[in-house]
Amino acid sequence: MSTAVRAVRRQRHDAAERPFIVIWESTRACPLACLHCRAEAVPRRDPRELDTAEAKELLRQVAEFGQPAPLFVITGGDPFQRPDLTELIAHGRRIGVPVAVSPSGTPTLTEERLRAVHAAGASGLSLSLDGSTAEVHDTFRGVPGVYRWTLDAWDTARSLGMKVQINTTVARHNLHDLPDIVRLVAEHGAMLWSAFFLVPTGRGRDLGALTPAETEDVLNFVYDVGLTVPAKTTEAHHFRRVALQRRILADRGEDHVAVLGLGPLYRELRDRAAELGLSAEVRRVRRPPLDVNAGRGFVFVSHTGSVHPSGFLPLSAGNVRTSPLTSVYRTSPLFTGLRAPGMLQGRCGACEFREVCGGSRSRAYGVTGDPFAEEPWCGYRPGSFPHQRELAALLNGGAGEESAGGGGRPHRSSCKE
Repeated sequence: MSTAVRAVRRQRHDAAERPFIVIWESTRACPLACLHCRAEAVPRRDPRELDTAEAKELLRQVAEFGQPAPLFVITGGDPFQRPDLTELIAHGRRIGVPVAVSPSGTPTLTEERLRAVHAAGASGLSLSLDGSTAEVHDTFRGVPGVYRWTLDAWDTARSLGMKVQINTTVARHNLHDLPDIVRLVAEHGAMLWSAFFLVPTGRGRDLGALTPAETEDVLNFVYDVGLTVPAKTTEAHHFRRVALQRRILADRGEDHVAVLGLGPLYRELRDRAAELGLSAEVRRVRRPPLDVNAGRGFVFVSHTGSVHPSGFLPLSAGNVRTSPLTSVYRTSPLFTGLRAPGMLQGRCGACEFREVCGGSRSRAYGVTGDPFAEEPWCGYRPGSFPHQRELAALLNGGAGEESAGGGGRPHRSSCKE
């Protein structure tokens, strides 16, 4: 079987030595009231936040991982609530750390502000779009007008030459709206569409969970539309399993719907995408998913400096005010444990895909209280994929490498964690 086209991208640099991406929660201040908010954002800034000098020190610590430096994403809350935002972006640029910004869809997203962050050197911008209409999106975000502000900021950023990533929270409220959201991504243009699968933490504890069968259907839909828009998933690491399965089945000319047992939701999403013209022609080469997971290429720093494997995994391994980020990432038992596939339990521990998937450690913790438990939204039974020999060959020879740096190359995620 040909492996010329990579099925999964692996990090070029050792994930135990340096992360691919660092997310910094610069503030929890935000005027929105999103139903899923991890940070349980509040209207005013917290006096315990890292100040400007401490934030510059954090950027210096990120640079210490080596060049090319990890991508540094300033998120929140709403980072536009910090008056030093452009100063920090410019500082990151001066010391060789690529910086992206993930703001909230509010009236702060003016052309003037967007021009300022672009001029300061921001490598990209990520925006959230959780519905194809104002009714769906604004209800989810808790404030009227967010949908319009988001679309206007999106178009303005694109006109300025900024790379824009669109993040969509996949939850029960918008399952059937996903093709129409992708249509907007295709029409307005984006460097990447990220389907974020809800994690039950913060306000998101009260939103309905997807079943494993529904998750499989959506993951396969995301794979399909990857030929129309550049697509990835967040907190749905089994998308890498799906990509491997679909690659093998396509090479063999087998029906993925039948072999994978996909259900009515997948058929509905696929048919709606066809109605919208999203599958009328192949417009692009599908980008293979990147092997990054909580603590394995990914690190989150809170507004008070505590270090976590993910923004959705609220276990702290240290604080940048007292311990260098490089040391916490490389040596803390929490991070080293999450990088050890042998620590995984249940079906994840027994799964042949565990080294390129590993499941969402955040969701495992959110549901069970154990970050090493099996992925609750995965229905795959280890060993059940019928083409294990082809899978082994692809895992050994068809997963290429990806640089951990590059100053904001178009594929680099700036997801809002």
